[in-house]
Amino acid sequence: MDVIAVYLCDTHGARDLVIAFPDLALADAPQEETYSSPSQAANFDGLGIFDLCNLYASLRGQDAIRDMAKVWEDQTGNLPPLPSIYPDQMAPVVYNGEAGRILATMRWGMPSPAFALRGKKTDRGVTNVRNTKSPHWRRWLGVEHRCVVPLTAFSEPHNRPGKPSEPVWFALDETQPLAFFAGIWTEWTSVRRLKDGETTDNLFGFLTTEPNTVVGPIHPKAMPVILRTHDEVDLWLTAPTEEALRLQRPLPDDALIMIDAPTLEIELS
Repeated sequence: MDVIAVYLCDTHGARDLVIAFPDLALADAPQEETYSSPSQAANFDGLGIFDLCNLYASLRGQDAIRDMAKVWEDQTGNLPPLPSIYPDQMAPVVYNGEAGRILATMRWGMPSPAFALRGKKTDRGVTNVRNTKSPHWRRWLGVEHRCVVPLTAFSEPHNRPGKPSEPVWFALDETQPLAFFAGIWTEWTSVRRLKDGETTDNLFGFLTTEPNTVVGPIHPKAMPVILRTHDEVDLWLTAPTEEALRLQRPLPDDALIMIDAPTLEIELS
């Protein structure tokens, strides 16, 4: 087997490489603190690329999304199945429009807090939000900034000492039915990539909470907040903030299983 070594100037370059070539087989990393490798998750805390749930799949068709989320207007055109969605990519989101709920695509990664941007020229965004009491996130917890993000499976990194990080996939059951992350969104102007300069984007992220006993052994820090029913979607998109945030809780242990990596071979609807 041919092997090449790639040395990058910074962790942003490593992150971009992983996003562009998600099927790369990554070598294990040495243990020096100054080394940054996609297979050594501890050095990617600032980026989040191999942190909590930074890879998920959305394989169900638009009809299923529109029906479950009661979409009034679909702006996505011909939405393909998406077996691997990574940070900073465009993905489908349902949010509250003036006349009704809108299905559109947005860029994954909310604006970073100011302290996280000190000395940086770009804002790569924050994909997962845990501390909803933070002033930085509270501004986007009203119904006008809430959204739901369709998924059929999500991945957590399995990190073991001396071994490369490996993705472990979870779904509601073997058929990978449609569910939604409880999310927030905003329109924001920033520099996401130096080569693109300043851009104005619709950005989204989703809430996390403590893990259940299925996710916990793989990722003990947290799991995403997942909505499974029409009523939960309605509650997140319409309820007062205090009531909506009651949904920020782990799924029951019997509501989630481990699966193989998603493929396009599942029945789409």
